[in-house]
Parts: sequence; C-alpha cells; structure tokens
Amino acid sequence: MFILKPLGEEEIAKVVARALVDPAAGYGGRGIAIAEDDIRYLAYLSFGDARMALNALEMAVQSAGRTEKGIAFTRELLEEAAQKRAILYDKKGEEHYNIISALHKSLRGGDPDASLYWLARMLEAGEDPLYVARRLVRFASEDIGNADPQALTAALNGMQAIHFLGIPEGKLALAQAVAYLALAPKSNALYTAYEEAARDVRENGPLPVPFWIRNPVTGLMKDIGYGKGYRYPHEEADAIVDQEYFPEELSGRRYYRPVERGFEREMIRRIEYWRGLRKKKREKNAE
Repeated sequence: MFILKPLGEEEIAKVVARALVDPAAGYGGRGIAIAEDDIRYLAYLSFGDARMALNALEMAVQSAGRTEKGIAFTRELLEEAAQKRAILYDKKGEEHYNIISALHKSLRGGDPDASLYWLARMLEAGEDPLYVARRLVRFASEDIGNADPQALTAALNGMQAIHFLGIPEGKLALAQAVAYLALAPKSNALYTAYEEAARDVRENGPLPVPFWIRNPVTGLMKDIGYGKGYRYPHEEADAIVDQEYFPEELSGRRYYRPVERGFEREMIRRIEYWRGLRKKKREKNAE
C-alpha cells in the first residue's frame, strides 16, 4: 500500500513549468508561456494534485485566445480551467468517508462552526444532500436521543426541506439542522440500550412471549391461556400494574440508562417514578 500525500505548491509549480517546456509530453516548442505568478496561481488552485494542475493547464491552453504576443492567460481563465477551484472530494473514495467522519465528530463534540464547515465541504463539492440528511437523522438518535427529543425533529425537518426545496435552496435547512444538533445535549443511552437488547436477542434466540401478554384472537387461544392474568393498567390506580413483560429468562433486565444531561434528566425522574409505583403495588400485593 502506498500512502499518497498532497504535493506542495512549489512542487506543483515545477510540474507545470516542466510541462510548458517538454516537447514530447508537454507544450515545448509551441511558443506557449505563462507568467511565473500565473503558474503559482494555478498551483494554488490545484490543491496539491498534479493531475488537476496539468488538466487545468491543458484546458487553459485550449480555451485561451491568441494575441500578437501569444496566448493570453487571465486569472479568470485559470480559475475556470481549474473548475473554479475544484474541491478535493471523491464521493466514492477515502475523502468522502474522512469528511463525513469529521462532520459526525464535530457534531458530537458540540462545535457548530466546524460542523458547518464540513457540511459546506460536502455540499459545495456536489454530495447528495439526502445522503447528508440521512446521516443527520441517524446522528440525532445515536448521539443525542432523548437528551433532546427535538433533535430528531430538527434532522427530519432538514431532510423534508431538501425533498421540498432541493439544492441550492435547501442548503440552509441542513445548516440549521447541523447547528441545532451540534449544540444539543448529547447522550448515547438509547444506542447502548438497543445494542444490549439486540445482544440478548442474538444470544437467547426467539424466547416465547409470556402467555399473559399474548392477544387471545381466537377462542382456542383463550382456552389454552392466551391473555390469562393480564392486568389492564387503565383499570388500576395510577394506571400502572406490577407485572412482568419480559420472557422469564430475561426477567428484570434493564437496558435504558439515561444520563444527567438535557431532557434525559426528566427521563430519569420518570423511570424512578414508575419503578416507585410498581414497588408500592408489589408491596401492597404481598401484604
């Protein structure tokens, strides 16, 4: 494996200068010359990529008008030849994943400015805005969750705006979502909770649903015990019962552990409230 790094502007300028004088693989002997400042400008526009510089040089030569003094190169012509300062972004290569990773980590780190920069890097390079929107929706649940339940709404609104407006009008909607997600309190409690639940599913297989929470659709199902012993919470005080809903093998499992950030503080309070009511019901039933 060879790791390729961007060339410096001085190195790019040497490549361009060599192409101008090489008679076999360049423009040597054709009377084509570019001012040294313009060569350096072309190197600047190429972002360390010699291929981009040579392609831009070829396009500039083909597009430039001829005068008595030779070919007339302008800054505008060089910019156009370099595809208006083409942004390094291979949508199917490593840089694609590097930049989406940078966006995720900037969001997770609570930096709206860096997040907006990486968003702009993708959108200005022609990335599919719906791809970005999908990643924002995922981020809202994975890294924020119930610490700020409105984060998912913000991400979905951004995605809907892209569907409705398209590009370029929808860019600001994604920028609005990105700024909101960056500044939202963070929690991965839902992510870890689901992973733990999924691990139990994989390790324990398809455990049978307890009979008392099965729905007795037919008479036969009712006769063999479907729904027997189920207690309807709305018929109980406080609309809560002390009843097991897990398969017997997983009784008492706890997956969701909210953090003391954002709205999840309220989720902790609610969990403690419901657990307290169930405990009182259990103690009362034991009397």
